[in-house]
Amino acid sequence: MTTYHTPALVPAASFDDDDFSYYYSFFHDPATAVLPDPQSHSALPLAMESTAKKRPRADDLSPSRLVALKPFASSSPPHADDDAAGEEPQDAPPPPPPPLQPGQRRLWVKDRSRDWWDRYNHPDLPEDEFRRAFRMSRATFDFLCEELGSAVAKEDTALRAAIPVRQRVAVCVWRLATGEPLRLVSRRFGLGISTCHKLILEVCTAIRNVLMPRSLLWPGPSDAAAAAARFEGISGIPNVMGAMYTTHIPIIAPKIGIAAYFNRRHTERKQKASYTVTIQGVVDPDGVFTDVCIGWPGSMPDDQVLEKSALYQRAKSGLLNHQWIVGGASYPLLDWVLVPYAQKNLTWAQHAFNEKIGEVQRVAKEAFTKLKARWGCLQKRTEVKLQDLPVFLGACCVLHNICEMRKEEMVPELRFELVDDEMVPENSLQSMSAMQARDSIAHNLLHHGLGGTAFL
Repeated sequence: MTTYHTPALVPAASFDDDDFSYYYSFFHDPATAVLPDPQSHSALPLAMESTAKKRPRADDLSPSRLVALKPFASSSPPHADDDAAGEEPQDAPPPPPPPLQPGQRRLWVKDRSRDWWDRYNHPDLPEDEFRRAFRMSRATFDFLCEELGSAVAKEDTALRAAIPVRQRVAVCVWRLATGEPLRLVSRRFGLGISTCHKLILEVCTAIRNVLMPRSLLWPGPSDAAAAAARFEGISGIPNVMGAMYTTHIPIIAPKIGIAAYFNRRHTERKQKASYTVTIQGVVDPDGVFTDVCIGWPGSMPDDQVLEKSALYQRAKSGLLNHQWIVGGASYPLLDWVLVPYAQKNLTWAQHAFNEKIGEVQRVAKEAFTKLKARWGCLQKRTEVKLQDLPVFLGACCVLHNICEMRKEEMVPELRFELVDDEMVPENSLQSMSAMQARDSIAHNLLHHGLGGTAFL
């Protein structure tokens, strides 16, 4: 029988904000309309690596070409969006270049095919094929390009024309949608691997800076009242303004703090060492995210992730007075968090309450199912550094919201089974007033015929 080395888990009490700076808790209140300062989170700045010069692979049959010599005013290397290729293949030596003159430099560039992108960028491509490729309609894709254009556009250089905005956005959306390795993305779009990596992070950053403050919002008073009315229509439970769920995203084993990111339950289920980070999200009745907290280590239980989030701090300050966020059994019962009864021997009223609260929970779980089904990069370990993950994953949440708000239909063949372990927290009852309120709601659901089993 194959055995696996299991890193020692970090005790729950040992988690400290200073130890895990690569997280991002976003809570945007329309009343304040203040975007979190990127400088206040060490996860937000993008760590860009310099482009490395590479030799062409022996099995790569793509030809290379010599770019015309251009004069430069300084000795600094020219800016180029693509990778520098290297030497010419030995079987096809280029003609001898002219001798260099003072102030001139020579640049070798691999000639890559862009036929795949030219085909998908053509207006005659069938709409269904475009939707299957990019998980959205062409109209929504055009909307993204228009909104992000000023943030991601680059100017032409002396050596070449800049990569168009549509191609930049397409590289990012394709990578998020399929989760393909960067080497395959590079071949499809006719760009270098490091160029694709840089474009993806740049577009994700633009999504965070430009689109997140407008599409991932905590509901105002009128929207909260409308959400409560719709949730009450679903479950009969009053004053519910959101459903909460926490999922795990697989990552490559980090070099620092590996024990904290080790996910024991995923490892036992898959029989393979698994490392994850968490995404906690609150959704409205339409399955649109109104709050996200991204990036805490996978060994941290859901109740501790909640305590680390900006939502928890805002709720403690009185933001959610007389309103409920519905969570699963992995969350504690608080004055603003409503959870099902966890004991085994339930009364009729408690059983009816659990059934109804499960219908609200299902809204959040279906939203996360769509999130992972639509953006395939969330189903596999990503080629993204730990410090860049919050921006990468946050972009997926924003794009999910845009697709849902624009009524984008899911492609039928995109099926995904969402499996996350829910552990009852050590202190599941943290509010006596909330326990009394829950008992009252359960009693009213049952004796008013809303619990599915009315007494006659």
